[in-house]
Order: sequence, then C-alpha cells, then structure tokens
Amino acid sequence: MNRRYLVTGGAGFIGSALVRRLIDHTEHDVLVVDKLTYAGNLDSLAPVANNSRYHFVQADIADAPAIARIMADYAPDVVMHLAAESHVDRSIDGPGEFIQTNIVGTYALLQAALAHWRSLPEGRKADFRFHHVSTDEVFGSLGPTGLFEETSPYQPNSPYAASKASSDHLVRAWYHTYGLPVCLTNCSNNYGPYHFPEKLIPLTIINALEGRPISVYGRGDNVRDWLYVDDHAEALLLVAERGRIGECYNIGGRSERTNLDVVGAICDLVDRLASGSAAGPRRELITFVSDRPGHDARYAIDCGKIERELGWRPRHDFDSGLIATVRWYLDNQTWWQRVRSGVYRGERLGLSV
Repeated sequence: MNRRYLVTGGAGFIGSALVRRLIDHTEHDVLVVDKLTYAGNLDSLAPVANNSRYHFVQADIADAPAIARIMADYAPDVVMHLAAESHVDRSIDGPGEFIQTNIVGTYALLQAALAHWRSLPEGRKADFRFHHVSTDEVFGSLGPTGLFEETSPYQPNSPYAASKASSDHLVRAWYHTYGLPVCLTNCSNNYGPYHFPEKLIPLTIINALEGRPISVYGRGDNVRDWLYVDDHAEALLLVAERGRIGECYNIGGRSERTNLDVVGAICDLVDRLASGSAAGPRRELITFVSDRPGHDARYAIDCGKIERELGWRPRHDFDSGLIATVRWYLDNQTWWQRVRSGVYRGERLGLSV
C-alpha cells in the first residue's frame, strides 16, 4: 500500500539512509523536512532527489506555525521524527541548541501531528503512526556487564542525552494523554556512508587518509555497540509498519568495541585499502587526549524484542560494515571534502568546561 511518509531530519546521516531506503525499496511518497544545519546535507539525498516520490521542504521543526502548515498540506500517514542535534561534544559547548531542537522542536511536531491525526477520517486515523527515533544514551552508562533493555531506567549524563530523554518522555505523554499513536526506538551508535565527519568513525577514517593525528579520549577503553546505518534504516521501517502502538524497541548491532579497538581497526583498513598512499602505519597517528567531561563508560543494547516481534536482525557484523564504510569514504572523497571545506574542519569540540 502506498503511504505518505514525512521524515524530519531527512538530510542527516540516519535520516538520509532512511529516505534512500524508502525511495529505493518501497512505493511510498516521502517528504523530507530539514533545517539544513551544519550536519544536514542535500548531497546525501542526491541518489534519490530526482525521483517523483521524493519531496523536500526546508524548515525548522521548532517553528510551530511552519510545521503545522507542512503537516496540514502534506497530510502524512506516517511521521518519522529524526531531526535532532546529536553530537555530545557540541552539546557540552552549546546546550541551548539541543534544548531548542530536541525538546521544543519535538513538542511543536507532536502538537502538529496531534492536530493532523484528529482531523483524519477513521480509516486513515487508525493507520496513522508517529515514530520517534532516539538513542541509547538516554539510559546513561553501563558497567562491565549488562545490557540496556526497553524498561531500563533513564539516567542521561550529557546535555545531548538529557534533551533526547526529554523528547522521549514528551512522545510517551502525547500517547498516554492524547491517544496519539506512537512508536519509539532507541538505537546504539550508527556508522556507515554519509556520516558527518565529527563522529568517531568518519573522523578517524579521514584523519587516517590525510595523515593527521587521530585523537582518542582518555585511554580509549569506553565501549560502544555499533550499528550499520542501513541495517538501522531497515529496522526503522519495520517498526513504523508493524510495531505495536505505544511500544519502544531497542535497535542494536550486537557489536561492542572499545573506542581504541575501533580506531585501530580503521587504521589497519586504511593502510590496506588506500592504495598508493605514502603514509606509514596509521596506528602511529593515534594520540591520547584528555577525556570528554562526563564520558559514559559503556553502552550496549539488548535488541531481543525487535528480533522476536518483528524478525529483524542486523545484516552487517562490525567487520563487514567497517570495511564497507572505509571503502565508501575512499570512493567518495568529493562528498566529505565538501563538508571539510565548510563549517567543520576536524577540530576538537566539547572542551568548553
């Protein structure tokens, strides 16, 4: 059945992967709503931009009148909310933008979606979904063992995580109070093509290619679970289509690695795959720097619920996903060089405290 999807943040990393999947693997119509901040990049949507089912509007989700107009004009069947300020280091330097976009923006979007949902005829009203995409960082930090479950208590430790936790609570409140049919997902760290190069994996790849120092916070022993972005996009669509209303689903890659292990693996891959490079072993570029303030020790997700209920499993293990990612950055230097020549040049963020 052809449906109308409204995707906020669709020019971002995860959002663009979702939009490309919607256009390439379904018959649905897609409207991308994106503010096009530093991390929003229409180049990431170039592969589908000429498709007649793809549409784009530049707007800020915190602009309530604009969002209400867009919602009424497009009349979506599914709202997939991915628009967010998302980088922990940036939230340390400037938390205000995270409060405005992630909390105020989510509130404005919920209000617009609620008004739209209430206006629908009964058949479309029953099929409507508001899918809120969040992060495992809302749960705080794990010790050496254990996994985040959907029922884990919230304990956000950074301004970014606190703002996303707030948005999760708003979405649940609009479900329980107003009956808005919602689903929520909390994912582990994503990686893959089109990733904005301030995050660990793309920044390490590019610095390794350019022979720049590769910074590792603290001792590099912080652990993250890594999820290939195309696997995440597939899971998001499954939840939007078949997830139970009012439920939350954790999405993870079952690929825990320390940051130092990730960086070392990237160095080795770039050494092997970057033909013709005169640089020596990239591991020699690794530089240990002072740790991020409040750096969570470990994240790991139990994704058993989405596996049992929806039959989803990641198609990529970390090794195959990382090889595909490094090769993409080698083959698409124009994309990341355009980013590097603009607002972000690889400097360290999150040092304001």
